[in-house]
Amino acid sequence: MPTRRKLADSDLQDVRARARRLYTTPALRLATLGLLALLGACGGGDQSASPAPPPTPTPSTPTSVIIDISQPWVVAQPADVNMDGVKLSRAANDAAAMPRFRSLLVARHGKLVLENYFGGTTAGTLFDVRSVTKSVVSLLVAQAIAAGKMSLDTTVGDYLGAPYTLDASDRAVTVRQLLTMTSRYRWDENSGDDYNQWALSTDHVQFLLDRLQNDPAETFTYNSAAVNLLGVLLQKAVGEPLPQYANERLFTPLGVGTANWEELEPGMPNAGSGIKLTARDLMRLGQLVLQRGKSGTVQVIPSASIDAATTAKFPWRSSYGQQTNVSYGYLFWVADAPATPAAFAWGYGGQFIYVVPSLDLVVVATTQWQGMSAEINPVTFAGSVLTVIVSDVLTSAN
Repeated sequence: MPTRRKLADSDLQDVRARARRLYTTPALRLATLGLLALLGACGGGDQSASPAPPPTPTPSTPTSVIIDISQPWVVAQPADVNMDGVKLSRAANDAAAMPRFRSLLVARHGKLVLENYFGGTTAGTLFDVRSVTKSVVSLLVAQAIAAGKMSLDTTVGDYLGAPYTLDASDRAVTVRQLLTMTSRYRWDENSGDDYNQWALSTDHVQFLLDRLQNDPAETFTYNSAAVNLLGVLLQKAVGEPLPQYANERLFTPLGVGTANWEELEPGMPNAGSGIKLTARDLMRLGQLVLQRGKSGTVQVIPSASIDAATTAKFPWRSSYGQQTNVSYGYLFWVADAPATPAAFAWGYGGQFIYVVPSLDLVVVATTQWQGMSAEINPVTFAGSVLTVIVSDVLTSAN
C-alpha cells in the first residue's frame, strides 16, 4: 500500500542533529518537531481489503497467570513455560537477519523468555514507537471513563470551544468515533501527505477542524490528528497534562520507568504518535492487556474496557505478511479466527506490542523506522515483522 512521503535519507543526519525535542525538553521548537514528524507516525495499512461478515465477539480467554506487573521481570528458559527453544531461537535469528530490527522480546505465563537487542540498542534504550502511542491513549481513555470523567458519547463540543472555531459537525464528534477512526474528517495519511502538513502546522487542533467531513458515517479513516484531538479532550476531562495523568494512573502502577512524549505545542503532547519507552516497559503494557487490566490484585483498568478495546468494530479484514484477519477496535488492531486471536498496538515501520490471550503470551518488537520509506514500503516491512511473530514466536508456544 502506498505510504505518505517521508524525509529522504540525505535529510536524516540533519534531523538527528537538530530534531527530536520531546515533552521533557524545556526549549521545544516547533520547526524541529516538524522535521521529526516528517519521519512518520502511523501504523497500519489498507483497511479496505478482504471484506468479511462481522464476527461474533469472542470473550477474552482468562490468562493462567496474573502477575504484579510493577515488579521486575522474572526471566525463564523456554522449556519452563512450554515453549520450543529451537523455534524461539529461529525467531531471534530471523529478526537479526533484518537490518532494521532493534528489539524482540517474548513473555509467557508472566515470565520473560526471550530478550534480544540489535543495532547497538540495549535494555535501557528508549524506543520511539510512533502510533503505539494511540493504544496507550486508548488505555488512558478507558481509565477516564471508569472514573466518570468522560464517556464514549462525550462530544468534542463538550470540552472544546474558543479560541477554536467549530461548526455543528465538529461539536458532534464523539469519543467513540475518535477511538474507532470514524470521525469523518477528510484525511489521508496512508497515500497522502496530510500527517506531514498537520505536524508542520502552527495550530494542530484547528488544522483538523478545518477539514471537510465528507466521508459516510462509520467509515474507517486512519487519522493521527483525530487521536491527538482525543488527547486534548482527555486532558480537559481529567484536568491535568496527559503525561502527568499517564504517569499517575498507568505508568507508575505498572512499574514503568521513563516515558517521554513528543510535544506539538506547549502543553500539547502528541497523543497520536511519538511516545518513547523501553522494550521491557512496552511489555508491561502488553501484559496489562493480557491480564485484562489487572496487575496482581489491583484492577488498573476495568476488564470490560480491555475487552471492548480489543474487539473488532468493523466487518473488513486485512492481511500483512503471515498475519491474517486484521481489523480494528478502540485504537488497537485486532486479529480474529481463523488467525490466532490477538490484539496489538502497531506503530509506523513495525513497532508492535502483540498480545495473544489463548497462549498467555506477549511479544514486543521495535525497529529503526527513520528513513525506512527510502528503502522499503513501511507497511510491507511491518508485515515482515508480523511474520516473525506469527510464524516463529507463536508456533514455538506448546
